[in-house]
Amino acid sequence: MKKIILLLAASVVLFSCNKNEYTISGIAKGFENGKTVILETQDTTGMRLIAVDTVKIEDGKFEIKGKTNEPSFHTLQLEGAQGKVPFILENGTITIEINKDTIQKSKVSGTYNNDEYVAFNEEIIKVQKKLMDFQAANMQKMQTAQQTKDTVVINGLMKEYSKIQAEVGTASKAKYLTYAEKNPKSFISVLIIQGMLNDPSADAKKAESMYNALDESLKSTRPGKAIKTKLGQNKMPTVGATAPTANSGK
Repeated sequence: MKKIILLLAASVVLFSCNKNEYTISGIAKGFENGKTVILETQDTTGMRLIAVDTVKIEDGKFEIKGKTNEPSFHTLQLEGAQGKVPFILENGTITIEINKDTIQKSKVSGTYNNDEYVAFNEEIIKVQKKLMDFQAANMQKMQTAQQTKDTVVINGLMKEYSKIQAEVGTASKAKYLTYAEKNPKSFISVLIIQGMLNDPSADAKKAESMYNALDESLKSTRPGKAIKTKLGQNKMPTVGATAPTANSGK
């Protein structure tokens, strides 16, 4: 009985030590031993990336451990790679598979928000496929028209491109809003709402309603707090506005 109690106690201690930690388990194909992996995030201004941690690749693998109080977007920069790998840093085990020759096709999995992020991106790519297909099909035609200064072809392609771009933009915005409404526990949702409030044409009341429906854990994140501040500012009277007066009854 004493041994069982000791084992249970050890399990509790182990769990309490790990529940607020993250482990990034990386597989790096095509990279030499000793190449550097830098974990990066945006600084407080959001204008530049800063290094959070640095490790070395050994036998095609790397591991980064640490603690975080809330989910947030980070990137991995691997020495010798063209491009960065974006993902959501949060507590838990995050698996990232990276191939040097196809860095943009890196696979991220292992935690709720990263799985949601990957699935959401796949849906957005489907919505934007029409625009990408048009670009691929007409790239050579546009280049030729530019070289020969064929303004008729250039203007025609630009007009068609703008039309498709507007359609895709509308469809993408609808997809964003639907996702945020249906996934109040996803970190992606709080970022979508924050983006809405930065868009002057967005429905502020709808954004507030979506914010109120968010899981409480998301409201306490950095973007969650920013949304609350923004909503409060939107309700403040503008400079020069006349304050409402009480009805005197006369």
